[in-house]
Amino acid sequence: MISLCMDSSYKLLVLGLYQDQKLLAGISLEAFKKQSETIFVELNRLLKEANLDYKDIDRVVITKGPGSYTGIRIAMTIAKVLCSQMNKELYTISTMQLYAGVRESVNVILDARSHRAYTAHVEKGKIVDGTKILTMEELQDFLALYQGDIAGDADLVGRSACEVDYLQNFIDLEPYYEKVENIHALVPDYLKESDSYKV
Repeated sequence: MISLCMDSSYKLLVLGLYQDQKLLAGISLEAFKKQSETIFVELNRLLKEANLDYKDIDRVVITKGPGSYTGIRIAMTIAKVLCSQMNKELYTISTMQLYAGVRESVNVILDARSHRAYTAHVEKGKIVDGTKILTMEELQDFLALYQGDIAGDADLVGRSACEVDYLQNFIDLEPYYEKVENIHALVPDYLKESDSYKV
């Protein structure tokens, strides 16, 4: 099975082509606000590197948010068009899961602007107690409650982030993929009002 995994939900552009559990070609690079102009260039390059065509892809896996209002939509739009026009299966995971992977205990923190952060505590790939938007003060209480590494914007709390292998995480999280039954009805997980969400 050939899988295309994509994340453009936040600061990074992550693209991976896999045959079953094996990575054939992939990239993970910082491209904040540049994902739209970068994604097709990199995707076509990776397909060529893996000696594949779009028709060879069996399924697409994307992150559904939270993250940048525009960023989430980039990979999601490509996935929806590709899967609906070429009859491919589409799956989603949370952006928070991608950042945490399957580590024992991870707190994911992503800057939501306006002195707030998206936060989630993830244990072995599973989000515990949901994803929330917290103020900086609430975030300190959250970190006191949940112990673990920090992934994402750890600098918001004066800490260092753990290293993350996003391309490996996509495959490790396969048990948590959520199949999209109605591709046209798929919408991003924004968590907050779109008018204050555009970062």
